[in-house]
Amino acid sequence: MPLVTIAGFDPSGGAGVLIDTAVFRSFGFEAAAVLTAVTAQNTRKVYRLIPLPAGFLRDQIRALERDEVPAGLKVGMAGSAENLEEIGRLLARRPDVPRVVDPVFRSSSGQRLDGAASVKTVLRVLRGNASVLTPNLAEAARLAERPVRTISEMGRAAAVIFDRTGVPCLVKGGHLPDHPVNLLFDGRREHRFPQKRIADGLHGTGCLFSAALLCCLVRTGDLTAAAEAATAWTHRAIRAAARTGHWPAVLPPPPAVRPRI
Repeated sequence: MPLVTIAGFDPSGGAGVLIDTAVFRSFGFEAAAVLTAVTAQNTRKVYRLIPLPAGFLRDQIRALERDEVPAGLKVGMAGSAENLEEIGRLLARRPDVPRVVDPVFRSSSGQRLDGAASVKTVLRVLRGNASVLTPNLAEAARLAERPVRTISEMGRAAAVIFDRTGVPCLVKGGHLPDHPVNLLFDGRREHRFPQKRIADGLHGTGCLFSAALLCCLVRTGDLTAAAEAATAWTHRAIRAAARTGHWPAVLPPPPAVRPRI
């Protein structure tokens, strides 16, 4: 049974379905992908984005489901509000498998990636339809509609997002000014996973982490343990990654980095 990523195509290989499937395979899982959009981009910038039609997105999903039921789902860039609605219907049909949703709104270079879907639409579509959400600081600020610049603000935003969606929220803290800290609010308590900073301005680390989180969640069945393992694995992968292209770096998970779960 494969893990399935539903996201965009980054021809540089540093984000989207290419990095997700690479992570899945590095953990020993079969990998499959459903494309939401194609992009013209490199390691520095998204130059153009073309969303695929929602009907074609639905056809891709149905074709995969005719083969076998996925063991887990990871959602990244939707590309359009119509695609987001289609993804929501898929997530609602699969409450029996882990579902990691990375609510991507903009690229690091500022390109809109969500088809201008409103916060209200995103919250409605995701409500009760995921195992965990993994926004970064800017995405958490948008979903919670409040500033998110510090660890304490991350915790408050994660609690607000849980209240609005009914879904545990892990805020990725790689953009914090000091040491990065991932923060999980599971609906009852807050968990923090600090790491030492290795480098700044890296391309694709959000996708890398969220894909690893799905792998760890499928393996362990425990969200807190999965978050801790995925944070540590991502840190090791970044340290060992070979850089390609221009800054920021592309970060394919190297074979030397093995999951420790």
